[in-house]
Amino acid sequence: MKQIISVMLFSLGVNIASCQSTGNNKQQSQNTAATINNTISTDEFAAKIAANPGAQLVDVRTPAEFAEGHLKGAVNIDIYSSDFADRIGKLDKSKTVMVYCRSGGRSSSAAGKMEGIGFREIYNMDGGISKWTGSGKPVE
Repeated sequence: MKQIISVMLFSLGVNIASCQSTGNNKQQSQNTAATINNTISTDEFAAKIAANPGAQLVDVRTPAEFAEGHLKGAVNIDIYSSDFADRIGKLDKSKTVMVYCRSGGRSSSAAGKMEGIGFREIYNMDGGISKWTGSGKPVE
């Protein structure tokens, strides 16, 4: 009887330790994901662009929206275009990507897609170009 209780207690201890380990791994995974795809303020976005001249700046709005004004050096890759995945796939996955749209919704979706295909560092501008221009920052 003592052996059965000992075995049961041992099994219970192993199961508890196993659950705690899984929880820690999940937390590590979430922390890693957080460093891949970040939504940052317009001020942080401007600072990242200035500090990272090799970053790939991507505007995911429509061509008509892009023509109304965009960030200097931005490439227009319309998230609604049929060739969006192909065009995004041609970017360098090892380089930082700075992505924005009008208000942050489309760029958030685009950032998720980029993360899914292996981009390592993605920054999405919170509030998009609307917030950018609203804070007095320049567009072309």
